[in-house]
Amino acid sequence: MGNTSGVPPRHARSLSLFAACLLALGAPGQAQAAEQWGPLAPPNPHLGPNGTSTMHGDAGASDATPLAGPGLRGVGAYPLAAACPTLLQGSDGLVVALCTAIVGRSPTVHLLDPGAGPVGRSLASLELSKGSLLGGVYVYLDNADRLVVVDGDRALLRVAHAKSSGGSWQLRVDTRTDLSGAIPADDNVTGLVPDWSGNVWFATGKGLVGLVTSAGVATTVALPAGELVANSISAAPSGRIAVATTHALYELHADASGRPEVIWRAAYDRGSARKPGQLSWGTGSTPTYFGPRTGADYLTIVDNADGQVRVLVYASGTGQPVCSQPVLTEGGAGSENSPIGIGGSVFVASTYGYPYPAVPEDAGPAVPPSAPFAGGMTRVDIDDAGGCRTVWENTVRSAAVPHLSTADGYLYTVTRRGLDVTTPLDGYAFTVIDPGTGAVVSNTPLPGTIVDDPLQMSPLVTASGRVLQGTVTGVLRVG
Repeated sequence: MGNTSGVPPRHARSLSLFAACLLALGAPGQAQAAEQWGPLAPPNPHLGPNGTSTMHGDAGASDATPLAGPGLRGVGAYPLAAACPTLLQGSDGLVVALCTAIVGRSPTVHLLDPGAGPVGRSLASLELSKGSLLGGVYVYLDNADRLVVVDGDRALLRVAHAKSSGGSWQLRVDTRTDLSGAIPADDNVTGLVPDWSGNVWFATGKGLVGLVTSAGVATTVALPAGELVANSISAAPSGRIAVATTHALYELHADASGRPEVIWRAAYDRGSARKPGQLSWGTGSTPTYFGPRTGADYLTIVDNADGQVRVLVYASGTGQPVCSQPVLTEGGAGSENSPIGIGGSVFVASTYGYPYPAVPEDAGPAVPPSAPFAGGMTRVDIDDAGGCRTVWENTVRSAAVPHLSTADGYLYTVTRRGLDVTTPLDGYAFTVIDPGTGAVVSNTPLPGTIVDDPLQMSPLVTASGRVLQGTVTGVLRVG
């Protein structure tokens, strides 16, 4: 719900949320990875390139990428006057960004060239109809490099880009499927993902889960009343779909008639209230598929228990609990970010106390109303016998959704600089972490203060080794 400056993977949960805000780099040269990371699940054939076609990198929301990160190549910027939580790269190398304009807060698609000069510009833009606060953040690129999104009019769009006869780039709606007959007028899509058969699955804020066939037929199933969906959804090669509500984790699949069906439900400890630094009362995780055999053996989320949160691991297909482990014991006990899941390892970053400028209207009050942003990260490993153990914890103040590169063996994020009590004058740094030990390998200041807040948005590691990081006013480029 992926989906903010030191918060979600989630990234950046709401285009409108980020738009409410205002408006060199160093990385190690050659990685000396001590561990072999993997496997990742096989690529989804209905997505674009693996690692760059969803906010969390792939259909399973692993937040792990097969691409190497940047070297020591400086920082550029795309000043778009918009918050940009979703950055995706297609097979042609161009980046499709879904942003929310600061003026008017309208969701806007931008086409970017990631190699264009020290300061880039939008090659083309296309404004979409505005929906809910959390709608329109979790989108993906399909295998034709088209952005797949549900707009505020409850229409499933595929947005293509191409050059005009005059040589200029253009964005256009290639296909449109009306979902207003399946989604009530007072509801909006929060997340969507394709399965391995090509169906487009979606989940709405009010707990409706549906799929759209290639013929444009939509069918839905309602989850229990009162359970909201505040993060994105994930898919596995088995055809199973994972959805986390504010009360429970679910796996679903298409039944014999092609309709969505719940396979299992696992309630978790959602605590007594929303915590500061989270955007809903419940888990902040987009469910993550990972595992040591197929890359999708397990599902994991972080709960929202009072006092101490835990990472929860379940067996995909059965929902059988595998293990649970306390996390973030040295920092803030709460996370709005989706965990990184790769092989037998899970990485969790704290967002407790992160200063979001706004939260959804149905989020409820935070208890306490605010807290210092202490940060903290934890690595948990699952052994062959199904037990969990903590490998390391640190106090890194991650201000973005961390990503792990299996190519160079480093964990990349942006950190917040300053005191635990945050201020608009806090700075940021591009930070490289050794995932084997949790130690910071490189910590290089980035330009800007509040206008360059990454607001826990998810970065994009590009095919050329750059990192693009959305901020409240545009996009920073590292490399």
